[in-house]
Amino acid sequence: MKFWKSILLVFMVIGMTSCRDNIGIVDSVASPQAGDEATSIAYSKYEDPIVIRVGFKVPDSRLNTGDSNDNNPITRYLESITNIKVVHSWEAKGEDAFTQKVQLAIDSNDLPDAMVVDRDQLKKLIDNDMIEDLTETYKIYGSELIKDMYNSTKGEALEDASRDGKLYGLPNVAIDADSPVLLWVRQDWLEKLELRPPQTFEDIEKIAKAFIEKDPDGNGKRDTVGLSGYKNIVYGTKPLVNGLDAVFSAFHAFPTNWIKDKNGNIVYGSITPETKQALAKLADWYKHGLLDPDFALYKETQEPIITGKSGMFFGPWWMPYYPLSEAVALDTKAEWRAYAAPVDDSGKFVAHLAPVTDRYLVVRKGLEHPEAVIKQLNVFTRLERRQDPNQEEVKKLGDFSAQTGIQLRAYYPFDLLIDYRDAIEKHYADIQQALHGKIDPDTLNSDTRLIYDQWVAETEQPKKDLEGWKAANAYKYGVAVLTSTAIEGVRGVFYGNTRLMKTKWPELQNLENETFLNIIVGDSPLSDFDVFVAKWKSMGGEEITEEVAEIVKQK
Repeated sequence: MKFWKSILLVFMVIGMTSCRDNIGIVDSVASPQAGDEATSIAYSKYEDPIVIRVGFKVPDSRLNTGDSNDNNPITRYLESITNIKVVHSWEAKGEDAFTQKVQLAIDSNDLPDAMVVDRDQLKKLIDNDMIEDLTETYKIYGSELIKDMYNSTKGEALEDASRDGKLYGLPNVAIDADSPVLLWVRQDWLEKLELRPPQTFEDIEKIAKAFIEKDPDGNGKRDTVGLSGYKNIVYGTKPLVNGLDAVFSAFHAFPTNWIKDKNGNIVYGSITPETKQALAKLADWYKHGLLDPDFALYKETQEPIITGKSGMFFGPWWMPYYPLSEAVALDTKAEWRAYAAPVDDSGKFVAHLAPVTDRYLVVRKGLEHPEAVIKQLNVFTRLERRQDPNQEEVKKLGDFSAQTGIQLRAYYPFDLLIDYRDAIEKHYADIQQALHGKIDPDTLNSDTRLIYDQWVAETEQPKKDLEGWKAANAYKYGVAVLTSTAIEGVRGVFYGNTRLMKTKWPELQNLENETFLNIIVGDSPLSDFDVFVAKWKSMGGEEITEEVAEIVKQK
């Protein structure tokens, strides 16, 4: 069956190409690893230059080479192998500014040729017939690598970007490992004070108290923090540094998420009795100084971690990449370890699981060459996944990245990374096989082999190469905990906006944020939670819940 699908695809390609003779596609700079027609067209180069205009999210890293955001070694390389010139219609720095810029482009009906949008923006674009149906274009021009990655979600990712069987966007893929929130602990402090590793709430409280009172950094001052926090309390879907989501999860509370309660009813996770319990715990920690008294005041939430003041914080597996790499650069004696804590009252580690996708690459309706956008995605995804065959040019890019500290992905035309859903667990399993002599390291794919080499180098000479330290510690400690822990995952049932949310949600969110923060810092009693719930319902929350329940029912 697969053979006949391939034959059919070849004929589709021939037919499509004959209709586009004026495009003039030739072979890529270097032949792809797979030699069939379907693969080569995914990476083929245009004879004549093609220009696509995009909306670009400016990264934090700065080019100091005299180049610009759309003319630098990374963009020039991508153009050299595709003959597609990417021009920035507009730029925006930061997630919020970019989202606003996208919304303005939609509202004014002045779209760039391609841009990345969120779920609500995708819906509006489809409703107003503003973007291309990419179904056939993706089938013909999508690379096998990208298709394999989407297939790892068992159809969920592409379905989430589709309506009535038509594909309207190329989605990102949420890696499963990114959802659970781990507790990262200063292991050198833990061992110095002869404390056992944390598992329960009580363990965390004991460690935090000791980190505050027993001068773990040895400077003779009481200036260390037990547990860091994030001023907005939780991240909700995709956890980042200092979010307190794990505390709520241990109570089976999932604020900001729509979930099913034990009776199967749709509820908003922020108004459940379990959320009240978690707030009571955090308020108690704050009252006793276990939670950083200044957590709501930091301009940058990671500040106490980087400066060596914090002894514990919550974050996903990849924290060694950032901010721990910065912390260790300033204090090479610092040792950090991850733990699956706190567990619930029955000893289970509970985590909210993020949606499979939440961003989509869309193409303006009427663009002459929509396949050019997909081909760009093909080439930078292949580069990102270390499968680009143009080894000499790729090495030059690697040297550029090493010399400047700039990640190549920062200057891809679109902020849309795609990987296998279980990529992290696969890397770890293969590395373990190689480390234990069960497989030859030379058989590892290039992505996994790089992490393996960094792991080995870090073991032999700890902290000599901080770039290698990042990956080695993220996998050795972060991923190791994930793969050895039985995680009880809870998925949300709805993401996006309803009709009433468009007008009522900002006010409801402000009410929620103020209530949670005030309860935790002691400005309001815990009983105000019940007042909040009643007010939330009366201000439109109850009606919105009915809307969400109806949408979920229709699915």
